[in-house]
Amino acid sequence: MVVIEENSKKGKHAMMWALTHVVNKGDMLVLLHVVPSYHNGAQKSEDDFQVSNSLVSLCKSSNPEVAVESVVIKGPKLGSVLGQVKKMEISILVLSQSKALPFCCLFNNSNEEFVDQCINQAECLTMAVRKQSKGMGGYLVSTRWHKNFWLLA
Repeated sequence: MVVIEENSKKGKHAMMWALTHVVNKGDMLVLLHVVPSYHNGAQKSEDDFQVSNSLVSLCKSSNPEVAVESVVIKGPKLGSVLGQVKKMEISILVLSQSKALPFCCLFNNSNEEFVDQCINQAECLTMAVRKQSKGMGGYLVSTRWHKNFWLLA
């Protein structure tokens, strides 16, 4: 299984959801972090490495029975993710899903577009996860077959 790692609260929610709802004892969880090809900063690379290590530690402390690996690759986000899914023969891909904007038809949300493209093009089960608002609880999960399915768990 692969979780796309993002340096955000949404990314951490998706990772924790995968650990508690999808991953089983003995599974391998790969945290994939894609760095844009045009990115050259050494400081930013060090920050990416530290974030990856902290998320690996969080995974191991949350579920020690699961093997966790962090992979940082450089390249275009969609192509890199789809390539790694195929190369590593991933069975489940978990992404963080953004909250839909009220004027989504007027503005192009690149994260939402990326998530939709992964769901439709990846050669594995792909799920986008978003934590519901505090008052509602649960998660919204999207796949090829269901959009924003509310999972109260």
